[in-house]
Amino acid sequence: MRITGRCHCGQVSYEAEIDPERVSICHCTDCQSLTGSSFRVTALTGRDQIQQTGAPPKVYEKRGDNGAIRLQYFCPDCGSPLFTTGDGEEAKTWGIRWGSIDQRAELKPSRQKWTRSAAPWIGEIEALPGHKGD
Repeated sequence: MRITGRCHCGQVSYEAEIDPERVSICHCTDCQSLTGSSFRVTALTGRDQIQQTGAPPKVYEKRGDNGAIRLQYFCPDCGSPLFTTGDGEEAKTWGIRWGSIDQRAELKPSRQKWTRSAAPWIGEIEALPGHKGD
């Protein structure tokens, strides 16, 4: 599936080819801290499948909960998270942050990981009252 995406301010943009079956939810504490939310959704693809079309993102190196180095790419102006990858062999696979993808409504996660860190109420949100606008 061909996708396009950008940061919130539009400065950093990209195009990519992804497999819509490789979308996952991560509940790890790093994803919770980096997003300020209960989980993060990511589409995985090969580094060679991403073409950056705007300004370059900034990168932050973080050692994950599992001890691996994770590179976090984000917009240097608005701070929107865009990509993640590892180092060495891990750098061949990149994660594209779901919130930056223009076609995100078409992408449904197919798995969850680090569920031991999931917020205990996560399975109960469907029962909460909702409002379709502001």
